[in-house]
Amino acid sequence: MAVEVLIPKLGLTMEYGLIEEWLVAPGTPVKPGDPLLRLATDKVDVEVEAEGSGLFHPAVESGAELPPGALIGWLLEAGEQPPGAAGEALPGAASSAPAGTPAAGPAKAPTGRLFSSPNARRVARERGVDITQLNGTGPGGRIITADVLDATAAPQMPQQTVQQTTPAARPRPASPLVRRHATAAGVDLAAVTGTGPGGKVLRSDVAAAVRPAPATQASTQQASTPQSVIPLTGMRGVIATRMHASLQEMAQLTLGTEATMDAAVALRAQLKEQWKQAPTITDLVVRAAALSLREHPRLNASVHDHAIHVQPEINVGLAVALEEGLMVPVLKRADQLPLSAMAAETRRLAQAARTGKLTLPELEGGTFTVSTLGSFGIDFFTPVITPGQVAILGVGRLRDSVRWEESTPLKTQVLTLSITFDHRAVDGAPAAEYLRSVASRLTNPLTLLA
Repeated sequence: MAVEVLIPKLGLTMEYGLIEEWLVAPGTPVKPGDPLLRLATDKVDVEVEAEGSGLFHPAVESGAELPPGALIGWLLEAGEQPPGAAGEALPGAASSAPAGTPAAGPAKAPTGRLFSSPNARRVARERGVDITQLNGTGPGGRIITADVLDATAAPQMPQQTVQQTTPAARPRPASPLVRRHATAAGVDLAAVTGTGPGGKVLRSDVAAAVRPAPATQASTQQASTPQSVIPLTGMRGVIATRMHASLQEMAQLTLGTEATMDAAVALRAQLKEQWKQAPTITDLVVRAAALSLREHPRLNASVHDHAIHVQPEINVGLAVALEEGLMVPVLKRADQLPLSAMAAETRRLAQAARTGKLTLPELEGGTFTVSTLGSFGIDFFTPVITPGQVAILGVGRLRDSVRWEESTPLKTQVLTLSITFDHRAVDGAPAAEYLRSVASRLTNPLTLLA
């Protein structure tokens, strides 16, 4: 009996998944746990494993972008044909129109409800776009965010001109993920030839377009030809898109201060003799940051729908640097974790990030982020806020300094802290008070053991 293969729901916020690559050929026997495909979402690229046994038969081509639950293949018994093989429409399959081709009008359900994504409706409200006048390029003609952005970028034309526009003049069919990668890479989709079904532009097409134009003279060509071209795809593409969106959508400002760490360093040395896993300086900072958020909840919030939404839980993301980019696993309910439990959990999450074993739930739900570059010798930096949050704490290196007792200089150790915050949600004074609270807890570290 044929078993359906569906796009999994990877997290509550997932709207679409892009099939980057099939990892098995049609007709290949698979068993539970065998990797079937690489699936890209707006947060992470993951391998999707088979949940049953049988001969794999794909129902869509690589490059397709579909919502969770969409049918993408079958697991068949020997000699069995996939449903719809005789020409019937496959359940959940796209229409016969080329992928990404705008429908003749806005797609509506039989009840008259307009098919559009929640984010598309939000962006349309913010930009004053009448979403009922747009043609959707999503699955089944659904209006997606890219359609709204295209409408705001394109000059408005009289209705008669729009009706007479030829198909060749329509926006190049491409998925929202591909559009975001093209924007981040500075590639004009209209100039890219799509190799996907119906001329749809794939991420590989965008990557191929990221090349310098031939120079007219050999000397100019030699000077302008890069040593290598690194496409903004995968994790790098996600980071580029999210950081660019963060700086565009928020009013970001950074403040800095220093925390005296003599007592914290002494406490850590004492705990190394008592605990199996002593906390790192980063653990002390994360603990101080989480406890301080209780007193300053406005920094544990998000801004959307023209309102500040203070989050009910304090979930601190800890940025982990990797060769290919950056991942931010999340310490859930960080303010409720004792320091010993926090030290163990940060080690586990960091190791999972470096070995590629993080799960999507471990990357979701963050309400605040801590980013440290102290191990790289950096004293001070301006971190970029994670989209969906309103603040991020930057941590520099532990370094020697001097303090004065009357006229006597004394050696001390200090840590530079910076807070980048969204000025739409928080003003400078409350952000400074939060930073002072974190520094005070580090200066008096016994408060971190409570």
